[in-house]
Amino acid sequence: MKATELLRFLRYCIVGAINTAITLGVIYLCHSILGWGEYLSNVIGYIAGLINSFLWNRAWVFRAQGSRLRQALRFALGFALCYGLQLAVVFALCHTSLSATELHLPYITLTGYAIATLIGNITYTLLNYLYNKHITFRPTTQI
Repeated sequence: MKATELLRFLRYCIVGAINTAITLGVIYLCHSILGWGEYLSNVIGYIAGLINSFLWNRAWVFRAQGSRLRQALRFALGFALCYGLQLAVVFALCHTSLSATELHLPYITLTGYAIATLIGNITYTLLNYLYNKHITFRPTTQI
């Protein structure tokens, strides 16, 4: 992997970490402070994270030009596809012998579900990065 591509992927991961903080913060704000329902708070949190993710990935990670609307629609589709694949990975792994696994680390024990979720998260991150690089934010000259 070239240094520029590694830097881009690192930026993508930084945006992802910020999105996680925003998503969780908005969920907390809506549910715990405003007293809104769990599901509504969750949806609003994920929407806030997705909007933040789109804006930062477009401007900072991929430095994309072109139609914002087209890119936003592709971005949302990529999220849905990659989230679905992540969910399928977690589901599949939870229905193997991994489900009975426990990994004991200092101060924490990871269950089979936690390990499957971690693998699913890695799967989502890699697939979503590739999707956004090659589909959502590909240079306009290639469209």
